[in-house]
Amino acid sequence: MSQGSDQPLKVALLVDENSNPFEVGCACEVFGVRRQAELGRELYDLRVVAPGGRAVARDALFTFADAGDLADLEDAHTVVVPNRPDVASPQHPQVLDAIRRAHRRGARLVGLCTGAFTLAEAGILDDRPATVHWQLADEFRHRFPSVQLRPDVLFVDDGDVLTSAGSAAALDLGLHIVRRDHGAEAAGFVSRRLVFSGFREGGQRQFVERPMPAPADRPLSSTLAWAQERLDGPLAVADLARHAHVSPTTLHRRFREELGTTPLSWLTAERVDLARRLLEQGTLDLAVVAHRSGLGSTANLRVQVRRTTGLSPKQYRERFAGA
Repeated sequence: MSQGSDQPLKVALLVDENSNPFEVGCACEVFGVRRQAELGRELYDLRVVAPGGRAVARDALFTFADAGDLADLEDAHTVVVPNRPDVASPQHPQVLDAIRRAHRRGARLVGLCTGAFTLAEAGILDDRPATVHWQLADEFRHRFPSVQLRPDVLFVDDGDVLTSAGSAAALDLGLHIVRRDHGAEAAGFVSRRLVFSGFREGGQRQFVERPMPAPADRPLSSTLAWAQERLDGPLAVADLARHAHVSPTTLHRRFREELGTTPLSWLTAERVDLARRLLEQGTLDLAVVAHRSGLGSTANLRVQVRRTTGLSPKQYRERFAGA
């Protein structure tokens, strides 16, 4: 349907046992709220659908009752597929079959957060790009190696199949869909009503934690702690090797074995993490942040922060200072 059409697009929000209420709520806010009074037209006609017309939400928080059934997918323009916290449990076969039928007839499919697992389980994402919550990226790759996973972005639009990253990224994708369907003005209106930015820069990288082994699991613990206390000064891989009483070659091997990275990559990442903490304080000049974090120059600070978070130091500070 072309942008600006007066006819609302039919959206089927497919829920199943243990669907996550947050993403369901995001879909309802974007596609289910009436807009006639303020926009002069409705953008979407939303119907909640569940196998047998009923499903229990995650942790039994509430029940989706009096919902439509799978037959209501047959005339939907867009189908939002189920997500759930337990991605190891397979979806019901009848749900996967309904999704496949909708895809074959040309419906647009949307997977919010772990909904990407549902789409992949149905075989829809084979050889296609997709994203998922960053914490689940490794598991997703392991289970669905044929999918072209893009873990750094907030959402992926591959035409008739769209996926979003974790939790609030459902709103990013929802607003993108509104913009695609009805134009920037309508998307801007919905964005303001949600009090949510229509464009968030930086993707998921700004939120990703770098997991580190527990101290008891790494013989390098004392050297890592020693280095973390000296990030603001000149510190090279050779310095780490001397402190650990090993050769640079042995140090490199141990870093690979224990941390899955190189000494230089670890050192740079630690300096960027320190720079991020300093930026979050919201008061220091960028040159001071660059010096105290050991990144040296404001130019290098900009390069390293953007490479890690997708944001400039200024953008990162504006978003996270005082958070």
